[in-house]
Amino acid sequence: MDNQELKRHALNVRRGIIEGTHAAKSGHPGGSLSSAEIFTYLYFEEMNVDPKDPKKADRDRFVLSKGHTAPGLYSVLAEKGYFPASDLKSLRHVGAHLQGHPCATHTPGVDASSGSLGQGISVACGMAMSAKLFKDDFRVYTLLGDGEIEEGQVWEAAMFAGFRKLDNLCVIVDNNGLQIDGPIDQVNSPYPIPDKFKAFNFHVIEVNDGNDFDELRAAFKEAKETKGMPTAIICKTVKGKGISYMENQVGWHGKAPNDDEYNTAMEELKKAEEALS
Repeated sequence: MDNQELKRHALNVRRGIIEGTHAAKSGHPGGSLSSAEIFTYLYFEEMNVDPKDPKKADRDRFVLSKGHTAPGLYSVLAEKGYFPASDLKSLRHVGAHLQGHPCATHTPGVDASSGSLGQGISVACGMAMSAKLFKDDFRVYTLLGDGEIEEGQVWEAAMFAGFRKLDNLCVIVDNNGLQIDGPIDQVNSPYPIPDKFKAFNFHVIEVNDGNDFDELRAAFKEAKETKGMPTAIICKTVKGKGISYMENQVGWHGKAPNDDEYNTAMEELKKAEEALS
């Protein structure tokens, strides 16, 4: 798939994020938007998945370790065809299958329930280890937040993955620089991130612009070719990417747009789409 098509999908993913959080009047748009290209590349280019057969045995697995950015995951799943895009407006509503954090028992395409920060990477390690034990050839991908990696369990899982040489595991860190309380380097700095993963026997790839498809393509290709050790892809991104008033604004970590903000966001995305044509 060429970059123009991927960019169109990413724009639709952003629309879905805005639709869902606006309808819910709650949710986490900032980190969902920063990951839009990562979600898009994974589901439309990288992973072996089929929305018509969401539980097929040989599918690649994805674990959203930073589960609060469920609006981004739900939006890409809808864009891929796992369920109708109209479902996005039911985000966080009582009785809806799209709850505030991913639930594997209710939502097609969700491989693991997640949301308690730090735990998703452990689940991903278990999946990858299982594949090794049963000689399955699927790959496991997990997306972490840069604030999330302040959690100790992340590094317990990293120690296990490196020791077990889980080269079917790809850890992605969305390094947008902001967490709920402020800049990560002022709250509890996890820097230098690459050195930490290297210390746990990971192959580390640094992506200067995690919102750029050429850089993501090169990184995931390198990850897939890496043997004998797990890979960590550290992606520098922009929190709130694609919506001008949300970009690099920590207040949009967990706040929904009101009606005026919704209209502004949708108009900006419309103009971005027109610019692609």
